[in-house]
Amino acid sequence: MIDPEREAHILRLHHVEKWKVGTIARQLHMHPSTVQRVLTQGGVTGDRLLTRPSKLDPYVAFIVETLTKYPTLRASRLYEMVKGRGYAGSPAHFRSRVACYRPRPAAEAFLRLRTLPGEQGQVDWAEFGKVKIGNAVRKLYAFVMVLSWSRQVFLRFYLNAAMPCFLRGHVDAFAFFGGVPRVLLYDNLKSAVLQRVEDAIRFNATILALAAHYRYLPRPVAPRRGNEKGRVERAIRYIRDSFFAARSWTDLPDLNAQALTWMEGLSADRRCPGDTTRTVRDAFAEERHKLISLPNNPFPTEEREEVSVGKTPYVRFDLNDYSVPSTHVRRLLTVVATLDTVRVLAGPEKGRALVGPEQVLALHRRSWDRGQTIEDPAHIVELVERKRKAREHRAIDRLHHAVPTSRLLLQDAAERGGNLGALTSGLMHLLNTEGAEALEVAINEAIERGTPHLGAIRHLLDVRRQALGEPPPIAIELPDDPRLKNLVVVPHSLATYDQLNKKPTHEKD
Repeated sequence: MIDPEREAHILRLHHVEKWKVGTIARQLHMHPSTVQRVLTQGGVTGDRLLTRPSKLDPYVAFIVETLTKYPTLRASRLYEMVKGRGYAGSPAHFRSRVACYRPRPAAEAFLRLRTLPGEQGQVDWAEFGKVKIGNAVRKLYAFVMVLSWSRQVFLRFYLNAAMPCFLRGHVDAFAFFGGVPRVLLYDNLKSAVLQRVEDAIRFNATILALAAHYRYLPRPVAPRRGNEKGRVERAIRYIRDSFFAARSWTDLPDLNAQALTWMEGLSADRRCPGDTTRTVRDAFAEERHKLISLPNNPFPTEEREEVSVGKTPYVRFDLNDYSVPSTHVRRLLTVVATLDTVRVLAGPEKGRALVGPEQVLALHRRSWDRGQTIEDPAHIVELVERKRKAREHRAIDRLHHAVPTSRLLLQDAAERGGNLGALTSGLMHLLNTEGAEALEVAINEAIERGTPHLGAIRHLLDVRRQALGEPPPIAIELPDDPRLKNLVVVPHSLATYDQLNKKPTHEKD
């Protein structure tokens, strides 16, 4: 783009100093086609631009006649037509000359659109750069709704422009206005219009549900008719200059709080563009009573997404992991999120329909960072407890396989209300140090004597060891490998080896 000051300088050099296109281009360090375009837009015709003869001169009349009939004909097609009639010049030169003779479309005039109070509102998104939150870089969007008659502006910032935030913007705007305009104009946003073929329009089903809930008419503007929503376009430009420029803020709630103060203060106190004798605040006070009244309940705007839980008790939502109870791993759950919270709901079990209200499994604050793990301490404690109990069950299972008599001992301890955890841990230690065979004999003897206690079993093992003259046992620390810790080795009877020590009874043997 050439700024107006530079265009004026080019026109002055041509008209006053009589410089040619090439001279202006060399002195101002510009491309000749750029200079030629500026002069053409300034009303300089092709004859005045080029004073020396050109190979194209004999074909100018044909070019003008053809472009008059077909104004949008491409220069490449026109070049082939002229070349077939004997033109021997280059395509680049031809293309630069054709621009001088192409008819300019007449400027279109637009009527100033006027609306009645409470009749119309205009909606649009605007992008305001990017925001870094921890490890995440998110785009900052502004949802803007303006009432066409009073020019009252609603402004709310979000970290994405997805449908949930689009719906929240509407609900918050209606609550701020205290009512709903009868018609809302949209640009051809995918959030509002899914498909458009001339006058045939297919609206987004969610927007139709929102419109039915608040009883307003959604209406997209016509293609290439920016004047129809000029009020929201000017409001966005006003927001950039009056509110957002050089503004400091800490986080999104702080920015939206400042936006609310600006809407109720500086923005409302400006002169109403439709009637400069009063302010926007005064006009809005009159228009508010003409808006459609709000329904008793707001439209639901929560994000809802089905998620699958893997082996670890976490669900992934919006680039972050949120903890759930360990009892719901490998299931399909539902995440319901607002701007501030994330709820995880229990979905129906496979093959069963959901009956009654959905069960809330977890409630977390929402993180707009990425790669974060948000945990509920209760979920972690519950998981640790389940793992501890699982270790106890694995130990009991190993005792049952290695020392079958231990079942009677544990059953007796359970009936007496004893500490099964301490008893299981002690028996596992003796199993690792004394061996399965010695522990089996000691447990049987303790049960026969009527002393089914861990201390009695230890005493019997010590007596047996002293009788055999064996040294005290040394515990062998195995590697931290569950395959080794849970390994059960049943000792083989050595009676078969005693047969090898028998002397032969016959000479042939």
